Amino acid sequence: MRRRFFQICLLATGLLMTFLACGSYAASGDSSPITVVIDAGHGGFDRGGIPGQRVSEKDMTLDVARRLKSVLTASGYRVVMTRDSDDFIPLGTRCSIANSNRNAIFVSVHFNSATRAGASGIETYFYSRDSLALASAIHHYVVGGAPSSSRGVRRRGYYVLRKTSIPAVLVECGFLTNPTEAAYAQNASYRQKLAEEIAAGVRSRGSVASSFSTTRVATDESIPLQPYIDQTKVSGRSKKSRSKRSARKSSRHKKKTSSKPAEIEARVASSDREG
Repeated sequence: MRRRFFQICLLATGLLMTFLACGSYAASGDSSPITVVIDAGHGGFDRGGIPGQRVSEKDMTLDVARRLKSVLTASGYRVVMTRDSDDFIPLGTRCSIANSNRNAIFVSVHFNSATRAGASGIETYFYSRDSLALASAIHHYVVGGAPSSSRGVRRRGYYVLRKTSIPAVLVECGFLTNPTEAAYAQNASYRQKLAEEIAAGVRSRGSVASSFSTTRVATDESIPLQPYIDQTKVSGRSKKSRSKRSARKSSRHKKKTSSKPAEIEARVASSDREG
């Protein structure tokens, strides 16, 4: 009888310790240890950005991605890189790498560009609904830790976001065509800061308040779900206008043939869909 009593006490103690451990872990805002697939945008012959851009996007993204890997690895995450050197990796291959990892999330690192030098700010993209919390957390921390303004969270059908079956985001860490933000990006300490803030978002993705929360203000325990701009919806009028412009352009150039090398065409196509 006494032996049976001790067995019950031991069992109860074990269950209590397990419950407390799980409660403590859940309170941290993180879920079970997962794999983070880090995607350094562009690479190889694909410099990223726009023609004539002085600062190469592919170099900046790779540096931030490597720093992000170090930060997350130190926090106990398993990290997979879609590229860890100056190589061109097709978009389909990047998605295959992401989808081959179970219990994983996908973070694609980019820098923005525009023909207008005054364009500035940070924006974060997602596509599937189960990626919104991750996008909200990463955007919250990156904007909070950077001197640049927020351009918001946006839903858009970039290839690497549409074709991944795991939560996936693409973060644009500022405009390399903006002199001020380009200067930030070329500073190693700033790139380290970007990596640390992205990592903070990854770690805190489970603390994003639901859309049904009564508060929209971030606290130490929660991060507000970001409102977002849905860029996947285009009005019928816009589509019609675009079709007319395309038709006129096609008729003007129907006798002309492209002189671009195949790899340059591939670079342009990839840039349109990759970010």
